[in-house]
Formats: sequence, C-alpha cells, structure tokens
Amino acid sequence: MKRSFLLPVILILLVSHAAAQDQVKIPSGISLAFKAGNSSALAEYLNSTVELLLLDKEDFYSKNVAENILGDFFSKYHIREFTIRHQGSKNDAQYAIANLVTDKGNFRVYFLLKKVGSAPLIHQIRIEPDEER
Repeated sequence: MKRSFLLPVILILLVSHAAAQDQVKIPSGISLAFKAGNSSALAEYLNSTVELLLLDKEDFYSKNVAENILGDFFSKYHIREFTIRHQGSKNDAQYAIANLVTDKGNFRVYFLLKKVGSAPLIHQIRIEPDEER
C-alpha cells in the first residue's frame, strides 16, 4: 500500500522540479541595474522601442529617450531595495513583478520581455506607487 502511494508522489515531485528548471528566469542584470538605479545598465536590456508607464509619463519611447526618463526617475528616487516577487513566462514572453523601495516612497514594478533574436529584451516597464507597503 505504501509503495503504490509513494510512487505517484515521487513522480509528481520530479515533474514539478523539471518544470521549475525549464522556466526561464529574468536576466540578473536587470535586477542589478534596478538595485543600482543605473539606467545605462538597464538600457542594455531595452528593446529599440519601449512602452513606459512611469508616474506622469505614459507612451512608447525610443530606447535612448526611455533611458533618459528612467535616469531622471532614479536621480529623483534613490533606490534602497529592489526585489522581484513573481516572474513567469508564456509563449515567447517573460514578465516580472517587483517591489521597489526608494527614499521617497515604495513602488510596484512590472516589466515584460520578449525575445528579439536570441536575447530577451524589455518591451514594457510600468512603475506605479505601491499604496500597500
């Protein structure tokens, strides 16, 4: 009886572990750039056009303009902590939800990446005030 119960449990654990290994992770350089408040480093992961939703800015911007807008944000809001809370993928897209703690308030960050060639690039960044923290 114990063996017939144990085998399905082991199979389920092996399959879920294998699925977790297959899940694509957000490039660590993105987290490091956010933690450092470094828009130049973050720009390495931006697509040529990025949808940016950041406080009073909401539009599609070229990579260079988006880098400047993010740089302005990082200079006004000094980063204390950046933590990815959830990440996942569906089809050819990856996404992440993170908490951003600054000296002037807390924010929730969402970003969407899609592969361009072989590299995942950011197509959308949304930074919103986090009222819950």
